[in-house]
Amino acid sequence: MIAAIKPAGSNTRGLLAYLYGPGRHDEHLDPHLVAGYAMLGMPDPGRDEHATLTQLARHLDEPVRLRNTEFGMPVTDHVWHCPVRTAPEDRPLSDTEWADVAQRIVAAAGIAPDGDDLACRWIAVRHADDHIHILATTVREDGRRPKLHGSGVRVGDACRQIEKDYGLRQLKKGDGTGTRRPIQAEMHKATRLGWKQTSKEWLQERIRAAIPHAANVQELLAYLEADGIEIGERRGPSGDLLGYKAGRPGDLAQNGEQIFHAGGKIAPDLSLPKLRARLESVVPEEHPTARRDRTTTPWHEATDALDALHTGMAEDSHAQAHITALGELIEATAQQAPTDLRVQLRAASAAFARAQRSRVRAEDRAAVALRSAARDIVQTATGPDGSALAALVAAMVWAAILAARWHEAHGHAHQAEAARTTLQHLEAAADKAAAPVIANLSLRGPDDNTRRTLAHDVRAAAPTDADRILADPAWPVLATVLTDAEAGGHRPRQLLTEAAAQRELGSARQPARVLITRIQHTSRNPAPNRVAEAARLRSVAAQAVTAQPSIAPPSTAPIRRAGKSRR
Repeated sequence: MIAAIKPAGSNTRGLLAYLYGPGRHDEHLDPHLVAGYAMLGMPDPGRDEHATLTQLARHLDEPVRLRNTEFGMPVTDHVWHCPVRTAPEDRPLSDTEWADVAQRIVAAAGIAPDGDDLACRWIAVRHADDHIHILATTVREDGRRPKLHGSGVRVGDACRQIEKDYGLRQLKKGDGTGTRRPIQAEMHKATRLGWKQTSKEWLQERIRAAIPHAANVQELLAYLEADGIEIGERRGPSGDLLGYKAGRPGDLAQNGEQIFHAGGKIAPDLSLPKLRARLESVVPEEHPTARRDRTTTPWHEATDALDALHTGMAEDSHAQAHITALGELIEATAQQAPTDLRVQLRAASAAFARAQRSRVRAEDRAAVALRSAARDIVQTATGPDGSALAALVAAMVWAAILAARWHEAHGHAHQAEAARTTLQHLEAAADKAAAPVIANLSLRGPDDNTRRTLAHDVRAAAPTDADRILADPAWPVLATVLTDAEAGGHRPRQLLTEAAAQRELGSARQPARVLITRIQHTSRNPAPNRVAEAARLRSVAAQAVTAQPSIAPPSTAPIRRAGKSRR
């Protein structure tokens, strides 16, 4: 059940005309009162042919008129409007049940607390099976205004209890970190203009896509402007940036002026202070590639950064920072990934936006490695090879699992659900990314004796999950990967032990495939040969000694003193 409190209005008669009218977009059938502050003697234009909308409006506005004229304290924002809607799968409620719902909501909001005989006047109008509209005038019978601060939270709590009491679909309790739902006017405008998203949704998507490209807020705003987005800045007398607003091209008011939305209204985590904390936590490197060797790419570095994620989740502020940066990495990967993976990765990025923010304050500097990896990926000119991409997406799957578990442990219901939705999209992307890698490796494989030896290594390294690994259809390919790694100087049992310790395999749908991408990543470079390295060092030392200039031994002749020689 959703109760959406609308912005305060000033025209009681106008709102009644809509509630009792035919409807602008939805059919209004049999509009009538189901509840009100005093049902006896209340005019109902829907059921009484002699009652008019004007009579009902005057009836509701009487305390407002008295305050404005007799008390000399005029108000203009006195119309409180709250539609209440059940879920599509819920059963239809009777008028009596809707009346109880309305009374509980106005009590929770502070419009008409239980037992308060001087409360505000209100009514509930039903003109469809699945919803009602509550209208109240926010001047009490004693001329005072009701205390409505925090009413949205209280009404939400009341709805959660109503859902339990009536056996309706139970929604998750809000925590104040979600984005506002689009209002009907925004949705209708988008439909009229042929847009698939409302302006705020469209702007949120583009701002999030731009974040990995910027090292500070000023760069971000410049990037957005270059992308065609209208940007407005608010600066102080010193010239410091105090706020920003963004507008969608073509989103104009009736007077033809551009409509802007403040960053914090687009999404809570897109306000200037939040963006500044995230973006300026990383000092951009002048030459990012200088720290890489020739075999390491941004894709490998991103996987390495995710490998350390589980160690950074112990402290809540660090965990929240890593989860936020994970969203940036998913977005960066979606922008640079091959076309066939972009749909799932973009869907994962969109879903994870809700998981990125909670009421836990993030220590953004804790996620420097992840955020740097995201920026390196969007700035690289070359795409990933198949195994590097498969390893990265597989690592993001595990990171999404960790994020979901952390949110669940902290009671973040909306964020945990968003992380689980993200996980579904990432798993689909991981399947696609790994398919060509596995197909290529399946063309060759070790002999039976080698495979039996490797199976023994699997049982020794991961005894709990060994049966599932060996029963996985991808096990022969894993054996091939282990054989290749051994040829490069690595020890298969050690690789398996390290991979199993890096990620528990109980949650893996295909544990052998998870190990394939993991071991390919860790064994991509040949292992150093310790014997050969020791021999090389001895050779270098011997050459250094040989190359030194010879030093003559000290002379045994007596040292002649200065002065006259003896004759």
